[in-house]
Amino acid sequence: NRCCSCDNLQPLLTSTACLGGTACVVTGQPFDTAKVKMQTFPSMYKGLVDCFVKTYKQVGFRGFYKGTTPALVANVAENSVLFMCYGFCQQIVRRIVGVDRKTKLSDLQNAAAGSFASAFAALVLCPTELVKCRLQAMHEMQLSGKIIQGHNTVWSVVKGVIQKDGPLGFYRGLLSTLLREVPGYFFFFGGYELSRTFFASGRSKDDLGPIPLLLSGGFGGSCLWIAVYPVDCVKSRIQVLSMAGKQAGFMGTFVTVVRTEGVLALYSGLTPTMIRAFVANGALFLAYEYSRKLMMKQIDSY
Repeated sequence: NRCCSCDNLQPLLTSTACLGGTACVVTGQPFDTAKVKMQTFPSMYKGLVDCFVKTYKQVGFRGFYKGTTPALVANVAENSVLFMCYGFCQQIVRRIVGVDRKTKLSDLQNAAAGSFASAFAALVLCPTELVKCRLQAMHEMQLSGKIIQGHNTVWSVVKGVIQKDGPLGFYRGLLSTLLREVPGYFFFFGGYELSRTFFASGRSKDDLGPIPLLLSGGFGGSCLWIAVYPVDCVKSRIQVLSMAGKQAGFMGTFVTVVRTEGVLALYSGLTPTMIRAFVANGALFLAYEYSRKLMMKQIDSY
């Protein structure tokens, strides 16, 4: 719902969103690590607490922050592309529905714009997420006997991917990433905008305070993960288990998990994901909206 002058500020807004997202990665990384471990090896852990306790006993506190560097890169890259393309995609939606550039979009139209933008974000997100997920689940891959010796650094994982599969190896799980991002961000931006509309109660959304913005961002993030979590689970398995050899594609992996482990296996690790999603996305949108307001005031004062 940004006007033309605000669209021109998109690069600055993107930078602020990335800073907020970086803080979210640092605070939420242990929950993300637990999510990937539980998604890929659900039989090893009884739940979130069991995963935390075993991880601490086996590899120490640093085990919770495996994959932090690629996670930071993934977050910055995703938010940069996502928020940059979001404003652009809003203009595309305006053209499609035949309205003026300054016309405010409906919540549904904003959701569609976010969905379009996420397709671009997936292209930069997939390679960094692959490295992150492999680092996070490296210990479990060794424990399960799927690999003899693991790679413990970002560079060793990157080098291993290039040597084994070439540059295209970084795009294992791309289809799964797209299947997660495109519908997921429809619910993400849709949930966020609907929640803001609810809290605004007829007033301007721009007048909302920090608590409604935090709750709206958290609600949007929760909507995303509830909608696409099974797809993310399949993506994690493809990206991690492909270290041990050729891995089936999305449908093959999906069917195998359902047949051998049951449907509930697709929801392993949902608890840490929801905790992280609510806090992280609430903080992300709070930083984004307040920086936007600050920049707009500065522009208006000139």
